[in-house]
Amino acid sequence: MTDTNPRQAEYPVDPLFLNRWSPRAFTGESVPEKDLLTILDAARWAPSAFNSQPWRFVYGVKGTPAFDKLLGLLNDFNQSWAKNAGAIVIVLSKTHLLPPGAAEEVPSYSHTLDAGAAWGSAALQATLLGYSAHGATGIHLDKVHETLDVPEGYRAELAFVVGKRGDKSILPEGLAAREVPSPRKPLAEIAFEGSFKG
Repeated sequence: MTDTNPRQAEYPVDPLFLNRWSPRAFTGESVPEKDLLTILDAARWAPSAFNSQPWRFVYGVKGTPAFDKLLGLLNDFNQSWAKNAGAIVIVLSKTHLLPPGAAEEVPSYSHTLDAGAAWGSAALQATLLGYSAHGATGIHLDKVHETLDVPEGYRAELAFVVGKRGDKSILPEGLAAREVPSPRKPLAEIAFEGSFKG
């Protein structure tokens, strides 16, 4: 796919951050498991509180029963476009951690944030490998634990799909029109010196 990326940074950030975006049109090619595991390996190096590494990943590659199982956990809207992805990953986070020197686990304040850092790392690694990744919180949360045999103490965070970007013509008209890198708010609207000014 070739297209023009209209994103412009206000400061000299690496182009990787501008080139990463979340399409919905995928070619339907499966992602080789080696590539997917490289993406997940990058995610495992994300920062986390107390180095607790609360993230867990359940994945399925296109053409396998695992892919079909994970696709069924997405809501109907997300299934409509994710069915053409090359892999699906469900991200979970462990809600408790064992601080250094402690005898018992305590609730983790940042498990969701830490899992988000891992997802961000996965998305960037996917981009580096020539894939696109799209995160989706439209999943059947009530079915994740039972379907995937997830024990107590884990929270389902999101699903993300990985694949080769396809032509937007495969999408319904409304989605095809949105199949471009999205803009961002100006930095001055989200970063404040000294006190919150939102």
